[in-house]
Amino acid sequence: MTKQNVIVSNVKSSGISMEITVAVSNSSLFTSTIQKPPPAPGGLITISRKKLLQKLETGVNSGGGRINAWVDSMRASSPTHIKSSPSLYQNEDETSWTLRHPSALSMFEKITAASNGKQIVVFLDYDGTLSPIVEDPDQAFMSTDMRAAVKDVAKYFPTAIVSGRRRDKVYNFVKLAELYYAGSHGMDIKGPSKFSRNKKGMNALLFQPASEFLPMINEVYKALVEATKSTPGAKVENNKFCISVHFRCVDEKRWTALGEQVRLVLNEYPQLRLTQGRKVLEIRPTIKWDKGKALEFLLESLGYADCDDVLPIYIGDDRTDEDAFKVLRNQGQGFGILVTKVPKETNASYSLHDPSEVMDFLRRLVTWKGPLPRGS
Repeated sequence: MTKQNVIVSNVKSSGISMEITVAVSNSSLFTSTIQKPPPAPGGLITISRKKLLQKLETGVNSGGGRINAWVDSMRASSPTHIKSSPSLYQNEDETSWTLRHPSALSMFEKITAASNGKQIVVFLDYDGTLSPIVEDPDQAFMSTDMRAAVKDVAKYFPTAIVSGRRRDKVYNFVKLAELYYAGSHGMDIKGPSKFSRNKKGMNALLFQPASEFLPMINEVYKALVEATKSTPGAKVENNKFCISVHFRCVDEKRWTALGEQVRLVLNEYPQLRLTQGRKVLEIRPTIKWDKGKALEFLLESLGYADCDDVLPIYIGDDRTDEDAFKVLRNQGQGFGILVTKVPKETNASYSLHDPSEVMDFLRRLVTWKGPLPRGS
């Protein structure tokens, strides 16, 4: 039986947190209730095997014959093909869509009013949210101004970056040690290792629910690099617990062939599944773990499980962010904010056009909360 040690930090109430070690073995990843305040430093939260297995229950491999459907869907959702291959939501009147998903900037007062008596917790995707989408994913740098905005937000609100990227890579882009980072679509979560002055005394959290898949992911990564090397522009990225096959720079005529190359590799690995993002195919373990589960895990780690005094705000632009939006909508708690310039189907409550509007929203949160703490 595998054990995973998790150190969680409570930032609730006083702002002074306590270290809790969570042993993931025969015991529970999520206790049914969270004590307030959490156990004293060094306390042990036992974790039930049944609950852990429910969280990590394997699903069905969705590779194989669906690859062409995914490529067709990617073609339809690509901004360069909106007019030629419009979807239901792209045909929809933009005004009607905006009425149902209004700008988070225009609805800012309503959002902050909903936080009365509650702790806001901020979750942010990276690519397309904090940085622009670029042809080379290794060049997706965030601006200095955006970094400053995120840093200021984290001084008031627990803040997490939730990305499909490997955790160390997205950390190297953001370079803010005081944040929580959930890489590999939430399968690699680590808490702050260094804190601002008002959060001293906290310790880091580390949780990796897909550790057993690491050897397989590395093996498949090598196979995909070899299989796709004949496709100009294709880029295979090892995100530790998942793999991304980027085809933003691939000629559209080669998309189907690339998809077939990926499918042939995955045929040998039924424990992995294939999903899609913005001009990227994502290969992930078939455990039921995604950005929505990561959001729930982080809220619980912070001491906000089954609480009415928390308001999660999740901002993202990708299909994978819909898992988090759906969690918030189903719970009737918090708000999902979709970053998009075109109408599209979403579980988000609000919208923002692009990273510049995301930065404006974050700055307004800081201004609304009040002057920054001394010494910031």
